[in-house]
Amino acid sequence: MVKKELFDYIIELQSLAQSGLYYGHDAYDKERYERIREISAELMALYLNQPVHHIQDVFCHEVGYQTPKLDTRAAIFNDEGKILLVQDPKGLWALPGGWVDIDTSIKENTEKEAKEESGLDVKATRIIAIEDRDKHNLPRYLYKIIKVFVLCEKISGTFTKNLETVAADYFDLEHLPELSLDRNNFEQIQMCFEAYHNPLWQTYFD
Repeated sequence: MVKKELFDYIIELQSLAQSGLYYGHDAYDKERYERIREISAELMALYLNQPVHHIQDVFCHEVGYQTPKLDTRAAIFNDEGKILLVQDPKGLWALPGGWVDIDTSIKENTEKEAKEESGLDVKATRIIAIEDRDKHNLPRYLYKIIKVFVLCEKISGTFTKNLETVAADYFDLEHLPELSLDRNNFEQIQMCFEAYHNPLWQTYFD
């Protein structure tokens, strides 16, 4: 069994409170669940040394049973076998991608995000991996995220600077730029290269 840290217990406490508020019917129980939720936000604020209202903005507004958010990342290679990365305004590089919109599938969202961030029309062809972000990327977030890495084929298009990305380029594994590690790390990029070169690649999941 994986040893839990204080961070994990606070997240679990918040999740239980959120479920109780959604499924509970007794007014007194709901009052108690609301207080538990407040306490979880206060504990996380102390743990992270952040203002409690910043934590409450994340912790205390969702309803229903708490489930992970989905993030898709497009792995696009050129004819030279180099992978496409896009640069954010902070100067860091990542695979094109982002949150899965409520009205899109994994495939649709991957292709949409690739178009928005890289300017390319692509076809999503294979799922490389489905990963629990907490097991691979830092820093930890206040909510669970599942990352889906998808191999894509370029159809057409060229990069245009936009609000999210300021540059795009292809890189080989030995000469990667400074990565946005909260979005993707070296091991994840390496995994995309391995999947690209292996037609029998089996989807990794944890």
